Amino acid sequence: MKSKEFWGMTGYQWTVLFAAWLGWGFDTFDALLFNYVAASCVPDLLGLDPAAPETREQTLYWTGALTSLLLVGWAAGGIGFGKLADRIGRSRTLILTILIYSLGTAACAFAPNLWVLALFRFITSLGIGGEWAAGAAMVAEVVPEKRRLEAGALLYTAAPLGVFMAGFSSDLISNQWMPDNPSAWRYVFLLGLIPAAFAVVVRRFVHEPEVWKADHESAPKASFAELLSPAMRQRTFSGASMAVTALLAWWSCNAFLPLVTGVFAEEAGMAQGLTGDSLKTFISQTKNSAIHIFNAGGLLGTLASVPLARHLGRRATFGIYFLVSGLSIGATFGLSLPISLRLGMFFLVGLTGYGALGSFTYYLPELFPTYLRATGSGFCYNIGRFITALGPFYVASVASQGAQGSQAISAVMPLVGLIPLGALLLLPWVVETKDSDLRES
Repeated sequence: MKSKEFWGMTGYQWTVLFAAWLGWGFDTFDALLFNYVAASCVPDLLGLDPAAPETREQTLYWTGALTSLLLVGWAAGGIGFGKLADRIGRSRTLILTILIYSLGTAACAFAPNLWVLALFRFITSLGIGGEWAAGAAMVAEVVPEKRRLEAGALLYTAAPLGVFMAGFSSDLISNQWMPDNPSAWRYVFLLGLIPAAFAVVVRRFVHEPEVWKADHESAPKASFAELLSPAMRQRTFSGASMAVTALLAWWSCNAFLPLVTGVFAEEAGMAQGLTGDSLKTFISQTKNSAIHIFNAGGLLGTLASVPLARHLGRRATFGIYFLVSGLSIGATFGLSLPISLRLGMFFLVGLTGYGALGSFTYYLPELFPTYLRATGSGFCYNIGRFITALGPFYVASVASQGAQGSQAISAVMPLVGLIPLGALLLLPWVVETKDSDLRES
């Protein structure tokens, strides 16, 4: 008896997609928790007065350093666990990586100093990086061919959910439940145990893809060397070059967004005659609006990649996103605009930045055969994070210099638009996978 379908997918296929979707959402959730509690966590572990001026500099420094460390571990975990997913299976690796980042985050609650916290954050980042490669490969191999694009795009929409959960939960505990407790941040990290419970459920209901099981016994073992073999070299270059471009553009905008928006908001507020607390409130509200608009554009951009990729192809989709991304970044950060128009432009920056990243959940698995799929996807998607890791540390170092540092970043930001514009020159070498069939790989 044929199982009931909804939107061309069986109940089990929806279960797999939902499991990977939640895994990616919790992934983003755990990745961002530290950034939301850093203002209380760093002073508490260093024994500093939260109100002292030097505390702000130390908080910025350690936030940048630990975020950069997170990206290094993210890259290493994505590459290493991607290969493991080809060796032991997608479902097993998904569960393992969720447990690693879940328990690693919870362990941060018991850190006695910043060095131990850094160690736990690095362990967490290994699982965070590995979850994506396993989840993306599993979804690509389980869902029907006709729904692979939609499933891949839906998978990436979990990222905004993770951002929201991290901000909401940290605010709920630190500002509403325990506003006077300097150790409230420890309870925030304990929320990392939630994904561990989810992993137990995944273990019961999600199995290895039939495509992987059929190929696993007879296919050669995955190796990184094969990614550079004559047969795979162009595909690896195609995936890695597009991913590096998208990661650099997105992380540059995401990391600098609050700081640069603060500079623009301060200028606009002073022009309106605002001073003191009124100016501070205006700057804070403008920053929050910029972040929300940026993420809202990202959600639409991720979903919009589906019709673009289906009708125009993957190469053209990257071309459109990178062209508009480069122009919108240059205009948003480089032109003299009213603050309301500049905020609206952040929607376009988010739409194109997230849109390009959302394409990789279906594009990278299409590039590689089954036995090499998670290895290749994990490598291409994460290799750029080693470069990107320099960004947050640079931001923190410059921001600690005060107004002078903020102005320097504002002057550099328009140049970030050259990254996606430069990538347009690489499009002739991008492998088109529009009509590929994973079950024939």
